[in-house]
Amino acid sequence: MKTNIAVLVSGGGTNLQALIDAQQRGELGGGEITAVISTKEDAFALERAKKAGIPGYVIARKAYPDHQGITRAIVAKLKELDIHLVVLAGCMVIFTHELTDAYPNAVMNVHPALIPSFCGKGFYGLHVHEAALEYGVKLSGATVHFVSEECDGGPIIAQKSVAIREDDTPETLQKRIMEEAEWKLLPEAVSLFCQGRLSVEGRKVRIK
Repeated sequence: MKTNIAVLVSGGGTNLQALIDAQQRGELGGGEITAVISTKEDAFALERAKKAGIPGYVIARKAYPDHQGITRAIVAKLKELDIHLVVLAGCMVIFTHELTDAYPNAVMNVHPALIPSFCGKGFYGLHVHEAALEYGVKLSGATVHFVSEECDGGPIIAQKSVAIREDDTPETLQKRIMEEAEWKLLPEAVSLFCQGRLSVEGRKVRIK
């Protein structure tokens, strides 16, 4: 059975593009991106979806009074579209429990650090890389995890480290982590899900 995938976005959509490229190479393990949902009307990710022939939808964060309101609206749309896997790719909304209740162990997120370091509330975008450089760690990287009610706290599916260089800035580190880790890990994790090769036991994700 084909796995219908919805990618939720808010911005430029570089991770969405990595998934589109993998899909075009036949590397999503029987999955297909059948919808891109943006929480912002002007997100460039919608242009990427349009170019790839993928239906795009806008459910704007500002149209709802709180996180629960937009979560419920998005869940309703996902159900209407018969989605099986939800991928958060630069989606700048913290969703409430309705999303994970509707899609237990079927919502994935990519985070630009090695969880449990530099994650949780306030750690997004360049803030993550600023924190890593300020702390002086020698390795950072990316994590793909299932989403739980705790921000960045769900079971880890895959991680990849990236060495930090002496002359790194938050911008150069961000770029290298995307190129060397995020854009590789996310399609691989999606493929494993679509092949039915992931199982969750407590905090551990096992790959069959």
